[in-house]
Amino acid sequence: MRAWNRTREKAERLADDGVSVAGSASAAVKDADVLITLLADGPAVEEVMEEAAPAAPSGAMWIQSSTIGIAATERLSEIASEHGLVLVDAPILGTKEPAEKGELVVFASGPQEARERCEPIFGTIGKATRWVGEAGAGQRFKLVINTWLLAAVEGVAEAISLARGLGLDPNDVLDALSGGPLDMPYLQLKGKVMIERSFEPSFKASLAEKDAGLVLEAAERVELELPLVEAVQEAFEQAVELGHADKDMASVVEVVGRRSAVR
Repeated sequence: MRAWNRTREKAERLADDGVSVAGSASAAVKDADVLITLLADGPAVEEVMEEAAPAAPSGAMWIQSSTIGIAATERLSEIASEHGLVLVDAPILGTKEPAEKGELVVFASGPQEARERCEPIFGTIGKATRWVGEAGAGQRFKLVINTWLLAAVEGVAEAISLARGLGLDPNDVLDALSGGPLDMPYLQLKGKVMIERSFEPSFKASLAEKDAGLVLEAAERVELELPLVEAVQEAFEQAVELGHADKDMASVVEVVGRRSAVR
C-alpha cells in the first residue's frame, strides 16, 4: 500500500502502519489496482489526477471520495475514460472523529461490477455504505445531505446567538431540547462547541463554504432557488473573511454574534 499527500509530512504519519510514502502522485499509483483520492476540492483532485492517471494501469479502479460537486465529477469522469480507469464516485459523510474510528458513511456510485471490489475498502473506513446509482449519483446524494447539514449548523448558531442576546443561558436551551423530538446529536455536539467558543477543527469553515457553493451550483443546474443555502454560504464567507477559515465550521456562530453585536 502506498500513500501520497501534497504535504508530505501528513503522509509520513502512515509509515508506522506499514504504508510506503511515495514521492509523487504518479509514483503512488504505479501498478496499483485501486486508487483513492480524498482532497479538499475539485480543482485539487483534477490537478493531482492529471499527473497520476497516465501512470496508473488501465483497468484500475479509482475511488473518488472528495466532495467536489457535479461539474468537477463530470471532468474527472472524462479523465477516467481517457486513461481506462473505472471511476467509483464515493463521497463520505463524517468528520475527523468518525474517520479516525472508521465510522464514516459512504455514498457510493459506479458500475455494478465494481461493488464487490469496493466493499472491503468501504467496510474499513465506514460503518455504512449506500450504493445510490451510477458514478456521479454519489455527489448528488451528498449535496442533498449537505444542504440539511449546513442549515442545521446555521440554525444552531442563530438560536444560540439569540439566547445570548435575550439574556438566556444557551446551555439551558440545549438541555430543554435534549431527548425531545427536536433534539439530534449534531445539535448537542455543535451547540456545545459554539457555547464554549472552542473551535478545534473537526470540519473546517472553509470547507463548509465550499460545500455551500457546490449545493448552489447544483441547484442552478435544475433551476432551483435555495435562499436558505444562499444565506448560509454568505455567513461562511464572512466567517472565512474574519479569519475562521481553518477553525471548525461551528465558528460561524461568531458571524451571527458579530451581526447582532452580541459578545
